[in-house]
Amino acid sequence: MRLADHVVEKLLALVQDRGLQPGQKLPAERQLAEELGVSRTSVREAIQKLTSQGVLSARRGDGTYVQQQSNKPAEWLQEAMVPLAGLIESDPHYRYDVLETRHALETSTAWLAAQRATAQDKAHIQRCFEVMLQHQQGGHAELAARADAQFHLAIAEASHNLVLVQVMHSLFTVVLSTVERNRHDMFRLSAPVTLQALTAQHQALMQAILDGDPQRARACIGEHLEHVRATIQRMDEDRARRERSTRLPLDLAPHPRDIET
Repeated sequence: MRLADHVVEKLLALVQDRGLQPGQKLPAERQLAEELGVSRTSVREAIQKLTSQGVLSARRGDGTYVQQQSNKPAEWLQEAMVPLAGLIESDPHYRYDVLETRHALETSTAWLAAQRATAQDKAHIQRCFEVMLQHQQGGHAELAARADAQFHLAIAEASHNLVLVQVMHSLFTVVLSTVERNRHDMFRLSAPVTLQALTAQHQALMQAILDGDPQRARACIGEHLEHVRATIQRMDEDRARRERSTRLPLDLAPHPRDIET
């Protein structure tokens, strides 16, 4: 990684760690250089780069301010994702494409998070898991779906790769409906063992990151997403069979007396 990019990541992490909100001021360049362990020139270059991206705003003679939340999706990227929402709404089978995209992205974010997650990142991932578990145990499918998304986004943020974080946020912002639908179907139609497996997979993924094991983290997210894909595919196939059975002509439909009990 180039030094300039490394300083950008460290500066973004500082903004996130301190919970700086839009409109709040960053420390002076000299203080930032001391805290980040880099030169003032490197800090200045990082500020210029984040200013050009719309994350920070440098005011001459006044200082540097947070322009937008550092984890907010880039507008151009979010706009590029918008057509996906229409496709998913009109054809639910696009959620399989979403799962394939998530697999491609999240095997990378999990791998990097296991290597780069700070103590604060790990605590955030654990909190997201606990909230998700509470909603799941309470049977709140929609809240569990949103907590599920936050759990995966927390892992992406722990990768400390700005591009991956931007893409993941944009993807989840636009296609959260697929996570909600997957969760809704699994809560409503699946056997309890399916949801137990879901919890175990999330916990195994979290533990791999907490343990700093990138290979296990990548394997865990792969197994989790494959479990989700296989489960919703099975439910879609069952639903299609039921719909076909309702379209049978009355003279071909089995009479209740002919059905063995």
